[in-house]
Amino acid sequence: MKLSIIIVNYNVTDFLRKCLFSLEKWVQNVEYEVIVIDNNSPDSSWRNLENEFPKFKFLASEKNEGFAIANNKAVKTAKGEYILLLNPDTEFESDSMKELLDFADAQNNFGFLGVRMYDAKGNFLPESKRSVPDMFNSFEKLFTNFRKKNSKSYYRNDIGEHEIAQVEVVTGAFLLMKRLVYEKLGGLDEKYFMYGEDIDLCYTFCRNGYSNWYYGKTSILHYKGESTVRDLKYLERFYGAMQIFVDKYYKTQKPLHHRFLSAGLKLRHTLERNKIKRDTN
Repeated sequence: MKLSIIIVNYNVTDFLRKCLFSLEKWVQNVEYEVIVIDNNSPDSSWRNLENEFPKFKFLASEKNEGFAIANNKAVKTAKGEYILLLNPDTEFESDSMKELLDFADAQNNFGFLGVRMYDAKGNFLPESKRSVPDMFNSFEKLFTNFRKKNSKSYYRNDIGEHEIAQVEVVTGAFLLMKRLVYEKLGGLDEKYFMYGEDIDLCYTFCRNGYSNWYYGKTSILHYKGESTVRDLKYLERFYGAMQIFVDKYYKTQKPLHHRFLSAGLKLRHTLERNKIKRDTN
């Protein structure tokens, strides 16, 4: 088995159905399996997909333990040389999966690979290629809308959308890597419930000396945010995840960075929380 595609579902049956149809259509000339793990969705309509896609494997968690734990569970059942962590709100648009795997096979010390993503309006998603968060690029990300063209900051604007280049961070919406390396490095850190675990994993690959790639010649559609309710619970999870990352990598090693980033996250969280409260009153 060359490839195992892992998809964590939570209450997005319609998006998941489109995603699975796109895999059936576009993943060609590759021996692969698809493993869908549902995180105890209140909407049980995903069960209908078992009949619609009988060749794919469906797992059910008894409770929602978060994105990281669900992926790690599914990977334990995977048979592929490579695994692809894929969001259910994505769609393939070309038969380039073999091209991506051939590219990965040709690299020395291959770590992970991400692709060009765009949203439902056709806009390029800059998180397709990123840097590890630090004191300087995090300030730009948290408090400004200004993005320098051709700059290496949080978003790797120095790399063209359609280029192929080495990067530090891609996104967990499409994250291709070798299964044995994923397992060797411990998989996704299960302290993260949702958000941040992909950045953490990418940074772990970097710290262990792997070559990591952005492959802009291939694109996928990502319905970013359309399945996410941006409420107070979302803010708690998002900024909580960022704090986990900051504590893990900066608290001891770079205390100044830690204090600065912690203060920035707290301020930004407060500003967004107050805005939501105003908008709902």
